[in-house]
Amino acid sequence: MSEIHYRIEQKRHLMGSLPGPKSVALDARRKAVVAGGVASSVPVYVADADGGIITDVDGNSFIDLGSGIAVTTVGASDQNVVAAVQEQVAHFTHTCFMVSPYESYVAVAEELNALTPGTHEKRTVLFNSGAEAVENAVKVARLATGRDAIVAFDHAYHGRTNLTMALTAKAMPYKTNFGPFAPEIYRVPMSYPYREETEIKGEDAARRAITMIEKQIGASSVAAILIEPIQGEGGFIVPADGFLPTLAAWAKENGVVFIADEVQSGFCRTGEWFASQHEGLVPDIITMAKGIGGGLPLSAITGRADLMDAVHPGGLGGTYGGNPVACAASLAAIRTMKELDLNARAANIEKIVTKRFTALVEELGEAGIIGEIRGRGAMMAIELVKPGTAATTKEVNPEAAKAIAAACLQVGVIILTCGTYGNVIRLLPPLVISDELLNDGLDVLVAAVRKAA
Repeated sequence: MSEIHYRIEQKRHLMGSLPGPKSVALDARRKAVVAGGVASSVPVYVADADGGIITDVDGNSFIDLGSGIAVTTVGASDQNVVAAVQEQVAHFTHTCFMVSPYESYVAVAEELNALTPGTHEKRTVLFNSGAEAVENAVKVARLATGRDAIVAFDHAYHGRTNLTMALTAKAMPYKTNFGPFAPEIYRVPMSYPYREETEIKGEDAARRAITMIEKQIGASSVAAILIEPIQGEGGFIVPADGFLPTLAAWAKENGVVFIADEVQSGFCRTGEWFASQHEGLVPDIITMAKGIGGGLPLSAITGRADLMDAVHPGGLGGTYGGNPVACAASLAAIRTMKELDLNARAANIEKIVTKRFTALVEELGEAGIIGEIRGRGAMMAIELVKPGTAATTKEVNPEAAKAIAAACLQVGVIILTCGTYGNVIRLLPPLVISDELLNDGLDVLVAAVRKAA
């Protein structure tokens, strides 16, 4: 990786107990004005961030192994992004592309058409959030096919809007008491290798899902299959080899739009521009967000030109979609990804994380609490189970995940949990983090897992 110049010293440092007095005061203000339904996993308030470090208002420095949930892939204050944003806001902050268009929107579309898998003719539309991208991908699929049914998967997460809640699998906290939900959403089994009752090949797991689709919905009623190539919130589940290509082939044979939700897995996160590329997958439509904007709110759908152009003029868009400041940030972030070869960096992070946790599994032995190490690139996870059950009952251990995350925070490392059962530690470090800082963070995490075991 090319040399990176950081504004902030890349070391963790704590001034005292957490949260500090300024964060406590800010939290009191928050409780008086911010809705209680908005929760934060870390009880400190951010003052600055750069590279792999976040500093809070009390002067503490934390190692960031979450990247704002895979958003700050190039860091939270990348020089290219900062310069591009500053230049853009000096000219104009907004015109609405549907009213007065501008070049940067077109330039982002050109980049996405080139970067996404496949050499076919493509079209792109820009939005604001991942959920908005997913909703519009569904709109396109339904209009283009004249069908209604959408197939989603166990453990899926696609957003918090009404339609995307219906697509999301986990009830609490995302869906409970927020219904009724959008109709014509159907759920089928995911390939979850660690938790299959008996070992099953990816192709067979796909056929299991396909049989359910054909028998319970009917292929001719299905507009789209929507799937995360690596499931995010559901537990960083990597399906067995062959699962995704078999689904995609069936979709093509039956005129079903195959939508890859790459909101969390896109933009170098897994060691490829998109996780779909690991199995040579060429989706009909890809949804993107998070890492696309260098920290600014931006999302997109890129798809086959015949699908995207089937929508009537005015059928897609939104006031803020493809905001010029966000577009400038996106172009700069993509430039940084290319200049620093962040795909290679993600692959190296995978090697470091895998080596550290493989050694820990061997150390803890059969009585340990690590059920599985999985993921790709800098989208890695460890699934935690009750001691001694990793190879047998695989009893979930959300208590350990919660305790480990809390223990890491108290010594200056921010990590995130996830999973349908709340028992997965997920690692999403900025791809610009140094090996030294990453290993320091992993030292803390390994010690916390060892203690919890």
